[in-house]
Amino acid sequence: MGRIFVISLEGSFYSCKHCHTHLGLSKDILSKSFHCRHGRAYLFDKVVNITIGEQEERMMMTGMHTVVDIFCVGCGSIVGWKYESAYEKSQQYKEGKFILERFKVLGPDGSQYRVRPEVQVAGSDAEDA
Repeated sequence: MGRIFVISLEGSFYSCKHCHTHLGLSKDILSKSFHCRHGRAYLFDKVVNITIGEQEERMMMTGMHTVVDIFCVGCGSIVGWKYESAYEKSQQYKEGKFILERFKVLGPDGSQYRVRPEVQVAGSDAEDA
């Protein structure tokens, strides 16, 4: 197996809640109004220190999407997903973008998002309108 190189970010960043590996800069957040099964999620333009899983078709609250799960290179935890393609024209702005599930990352101040027991969104990726 090869050597893993980890990029260290400077400034305000989000990191893996398990191993604290840097994942994305606050300035690269495109939207904080996404939701996943465990609560809030953020749409990022770019992230670092991830590996990707198998491509799959996934039905989400905003329609069918082709996605790949993304994993932290430090510990292997799933931290979100990447949109490969969207079937609905109105959703194509997500293509090539990344979702970090707030429940699975630490905020810039080291805070962890708490999941309320009643939060169980049926699908994923719904945006607040």
